[in-house]
Amino acid sequence: MIHALADRLILTWGWRRWTAAFVLGALASFSQAPYDWFFVLWLSFPGLVWLLDATVTDEAEGLRRSLRAAAAVGWWFGFGYFLAGLWWIGSAFLVEADAFAWMIPFAVLAMPAGLALFWAGAALVARLFWREGGTRVLVLAASLAGFEWLRGHVLTGFPWNAIGYGFAANTVMMQPAALIGVYGLGLVAVIVFASPAVLADATAPRRRLALVGAAAVLFATCLGYGSFRLAQEGPADVPDVRLRIVQPNIPQAEKWAPGNEQWIFERYLDLSAAPLGPNDTRLDAITHLIWPESAFPFILTEQPGALAAIDTLLPQGTVLITGAARAEPAAKPRPGHETDYYNSVYVIADDATITEAYDKVHLVPFGEYLPLRDLLTKLGVENLVRMPGGFTRGYARRNLTASRAPAFSPLICYEAIFPLAVVQDGARPGWLLNLTNDSWFGDTPGPHQHLRQTRLRAVEEGLPVVRDANTGISAVIDSRGRLRGKLPLGRAGAFDSALPGADEPPLYARVGDWPLAFAIGAIFALAGAFRRRISRPR
Repeated sequence: MIHALADRLILTWGWRRWTAAFVLGALASFSQAPYDWFFVLWLSFPGLVWLLDATVTDEAEGLRRSLRAAAAVGWWFGFGYFLAGLWWIGSAFLVEADAFAWMIPFAVLAMPAGLALFWAGAALVARLFWREGGTRVLVLAASLAGFEWLRGHVLTGFPWNAIGYGFAANTVMMQPAALIGVYGLGLVAVIVFASPAVLADATAPRRRLALVGAAAVLFATCLGYGSFRLAQEGPADVPDVRLRIVQPNIPQAEKWAPGNEQWIFERYLDLSAAPLGPNDTRLDAITHLIWPESAFPFILTEQPGALAAIDTLLPQGTVLITGAARAEPAAKPRPGHETDYYNSVYVIADDATITEAYDKVHLVPFGEYLPLRDLLTKLGVENLVRMPGGFTRGYARRNLTASRAPAFSPLICYEAIFPLAVVQDGARPGWLLNLTNDSWFGDTPGPHQHLRQTRLRAVEEGLPVVRDANTGISAVIDSRGRLRGKLPLGRAGAFDSALPGADEPPLYARVGDWPLAFAIGAIFALAGAFRRRISRPR
């Protein structure tokens, strides 16, 4: 059966080959949350290998044509993967459909098409080192891992749905990220899931089984390490800290609508003050009250009545940590832009004094700011967030302090998706706080994928994460990625939790992606040596 499937894919041509690549890429996207069907990668990645086999030619003058064909296969595979995995981004343009619906085809199709260029590049580079046998699987894994790293960094980066997240389909399979990070998991994933492709080779059975056996051992080692790590005693909870996470579940279309300010603010107050749990825990037993990103439908510092209500709400010793839009006179004023707006986190003491603030550093392109603003506004393009001129980038990542709890690193929205970028250099915090507003994307895979990526940051850094999302999924995550409590998507409510303790910094937090770079370099060096050996005249 495997030989028949391989032969069928290898013999495809033209649009049939591209269609096969697109379908296999779309299938691979189901390895991501909320489906977590990681086993589909045992079909999609071998299929990708066989489609790339079909681009190989022995004619020296045909190399350029072969490289173009390999890049096309990689692009169509990537386009299917990103289109099937990111279609939900179009939901954000329906919040104000009258203004933004016309942009849906560009967002839903153009973004996957652009991201697929990285996979086209990976396929092209892999083709340069392609040779029969298990080496080609290693080369494909190294090339994809390298280009996935580039995808996470080029043009501010967008590592959403990196291959490694498909491998990390459960808590056990997440744990190797403590050693090699999500990009390293991507390398492992392609080796493990693409290795069955060699079973269709015409080489001796022993050579075919060698890579498959090694991949099986690698997979078993990852599972064993994950199980072992989870079985070890974790750090104790932080003493004398009790959190209350509030999830108001306010639809995005209503959040900034004129006239809704009062009832939205009152929902926060009511959910915060209501006794919770079987013991009717009251707010005066809570040390830290947490609200999500941009909680207020107004500028808080311009509303003394709101600050007075917060003063009344907070018992003595209780701190409010909340997302808020912040405004100040523009650093570079120009006509029509006299105020800079920031997407911020406030720490508010029990007397309603704002004691700490952090301004978001990694803004969402086209959502919170508009690249090439002068040009695009002339074309009728606007950023989704209704702030005049969009948000302004914060100065630098920094830790915040809130009484009784260890210092924390604030992560607003998708700042949590960037590996090795969630902690200030040289200032390791005691926990990570992710405030987000995923209501833009409704009941789609997007919020589930966002949560999965946040859990990986906990494993990579060895730090607990407290996550508060307007419409969900809010959660408290321990330093090994386990959920200690959560509120599901689309439900208003609140829950109380202890603050999990931090692990010692794991290997990945200490050395970063250098082991991945070494592995990629070693694979290409080995493949290059084999290629020169074969091409050397005897």
